Formats: sequence, structure tokens, C-alpha cells
Amino acid sequence: MTAANLSRRGFLVTASAAAMGGMTLARGLARAGQVRTNTASLPPYGNSTIPAGIRSRAVANVNGMTVHMLEAGYETSGRPAVLLLHGFPELAYSWRKVMLPLASAGYHVIAPDQRGYGRTTGWDDSYDADPDPFRILNMVRDAIGLVYALGHRSVAMVVGHDAGAPVASWAALIRPDIFRSVTIMSSPFEGPPAVPFDTANGAAAPRPAPTDDELDAELAKLNPPRKYYQNYQRTRGANDNMLHAPQGLHAFFRAYYHYKSADWKGNKPHPLKARTAAEMAQIPTYYVMERDKGMAETVAPFMPSAAEIAACKWLTDAEVDVYASEYARTQLTGALQGYRVRRGSDPKSLAEMRTFSGRSIDVPSMFVGGKSDWGTDQTPGAVDRMRTSACTRMVGFHLLDGAGHWVQQEQPEQVSRLLMEFLRSERSSR
Repeated sequence: MTAANLSRRGFLVTASAAAMGGMTLARGLARAGQVRTNTASLPPYGNSTIPAGIRSRAVANVNGMTVHMLEAGYETSGRPAVLLLHGFPELAYSWRKVMLPLASAGYHVIAPDQRGYGRTTGWDDSYDADPDPFRILNMVRDAIGLVYALGHRSVAMVVGHDAGAPVASWAALIRPDIFRSVTIMSSPFEGPPAVPFDTANGAAAPRPAPTDDELDAELAKLNPPRKYYQNYQRTRGANDNMLHAPQGLHAFFRAYYHYKSADWKGNKPHPLKARTAAEMAQIPTYYVMERDKGMAETVAPFMPSAAEIAACKWLTDAEVDVYASEYARTQLTGALQGYRVRRGSDPKSLAEMRTFSGRSIDVPSMFVGGKSDWGTDQTPGAVDRMRTSACTRMVGFHLLDGAGHWVQQEQPEQVSRLLMEFLRSERSSR
């Protein structure tokens, strides 16, 4: 279904438009962006592609939002919970293939549309919105609020993929009493930023890592000039470039998912020596983009053929339609807000995170990625830091055959097996 069809059918985001007296224009604009969709008027979530046994549900009063979620294993009360946090540009829907196996193993499986995504409402969809609600500590509060609203004091495991991985990781670091184990998928967790130590006694202050802006300046000097995708995702034009992709939103998503999957045979990740332009230029253009192109133009040449689409069992055209229709309605601005404040070198976010400097994830942890996923290696040294210091009880590190970045969708059977084995081993060890 195209964005134009959606507009004709009226599946539009409604907004509260009144600005209170005395507010600045900027604050008035931010209020006008509050997403307050009447989700009851929308078609069923998932367009009839969600397996039976998984239900769609809205939960009100969760850290200022009404959270839309998918859940399985809800029929029996008292089950331990598993919380699944999706990445970009994904949805709760991205977990549909692993939810029933976890429910069959005896768990209440919870997969929300995170703040900024899907049918969760109460967040601001304007580019100029206050970014504070999208910072990592508030995203952790979102997770705690949902778990508590559903009547759980803790979860047996929190799983985060891609942009959901840092949320899950920080949740396990900050509140190990609630998040009893963690599985990190596709995006390694390096631990909190350091606070300079012993400098008053002459110790040298640590040399700061190159910022995304500094890296971007070096990438611009390459031939051809390149740019870092995280900087692009922060720009005002990123939303419009993807939302109004010349090839259409459905084709954009199809090419984007294909290019970052194991189906594109050019994905051959390997560890990089340093975070320098020359090293980073080895990464495909979905992460280190050509300087003069947006993401729509970047992925267009990698549109799979009709035969490849027909052979793609992990993501059918009907499933691509779910992403295209949801993002056509919400746009991508909310989903992109996290790139502005949760990654890179945002000063306020770094200050908040340094509150936990020296802390590690001390609950049992596991990493799962795809062998064809550059997400694991895009930050040089991140895997080593995760395995040696950020996570003190990492019991498994798995890179799966036949999977790129979308590991739980490309290889759901392998992912389900690993998650259940991890849960079973942790339950038996208590």
C-alpha cells in the first residue's frame, strides 16, 4: 500500500494544536507535534500477517505515553516476563517470529512499539521537539513503566536489537533487580563513558575518541567523499528523504532490508583496526554513505530482483507492507530522534551516562548477531570492550550463519533456540 493510498483513506496522525498562553513559538510547535492517534480507527496491526496466539494491545499511562505492544503467553497469569525491544527502522512487529516459541517455553512475551515508533502515542513527532524524552535514561524508564503496568516486578530477560540494544543494555546495568538477564543483538554495548581518574595526582586525562562530527570531516576528504550514517540520520532532511523516496516507500524498505541482510552477498564484515576514515570506508554505504546521497538514493541500486523477492521467505511483500504503511502514517522523525541524543557525543547524554561510569552489566548476558552483519563491527573495539569489561557475566557470543542485520527475522529458529537455552540455563542456576 502506498503513502498516497493511505492519505486517501485518511490514516493520518492527529495532533493537539493548541498552544498555551505565554509559550514560545518553538514550544507551541512542539506541542502541535504530539502524536495522539486514535489507534482504534486504524486497520488491525500487522495487516493479518501476525501469527495466531500473538495479540495487539494498548497500555495507557506508561511514562506519559500509551504504549502499543504485541504479547504472547498472556493467557496464563504469573508467568515470568521477557521484554523485547526493537531497533530502527523496525517495530514490535519485528519480533513476531520469536514470540510464540518463547511463550511456549512458559513466558509472558512483551514487545512494544518503542517511543517514536508505530502505534505508541504521546511522543512528539516534530524535528524541533524537545529531545530529552528520547535520551537513554528516559527510554529505560519507558521499559520499567511498561513492565510495572503489566504487573511484573521484574523480567527474566530483556532483549534489545539494533537501537533497542543500548536501551536493553542500560536497563540491565541500571536496574539489575528488574532486568535479570540481557541479550544484546547486533549492536555491542561498550559500557558507560569514563570519568577521568587520578588526574589531580598527575595521571594523564584519557584522549577522547573522535566524535561523529570529526569522523565525518575526515570521511569528506575521501575519494569519493563519504559521510557517517548516524550524522545523516540526525539531519532535518533525513525523514523526508526516506519517507518520500523516489522509488516509493515500499521499495525503499525492500531495498534497505535487502542491502543489510545476508541476502546481499557483499556483506562480509570483519573487525576494523581503528575509527579512522580509511578503515571505516571499508563498510558498505548503508553505514558509511556517499556524501552527496540520502538513504533513499543509497539503497536504490540494491533493490533485489523480482526473483530474489519471490525467494525471500523471511520478509514477504505483505510483511514489507506493514512497515511501509505504519511509517507512512507516523513518518520517521520520532524514530530518528534517538540518533540525535542516544549515540555519538551529545554532551547532555554523555553527562547523564557518566553518572554510571565504572559500572558494568553484572547480570548474565549474551550477544547474538549475524555473520553477515556489519553492525557488530562498525565500531572498532566495541566487541572486545563488551566481552572484557562492559559485561562481567557474558555467557554466550553468537554470530549466526544466514543472517545479516535483521537476525531475529532472518533466522528466527536459531534466535529462538539461543534465547530459550539462555533462559533455561539461567533459571536452573538460580
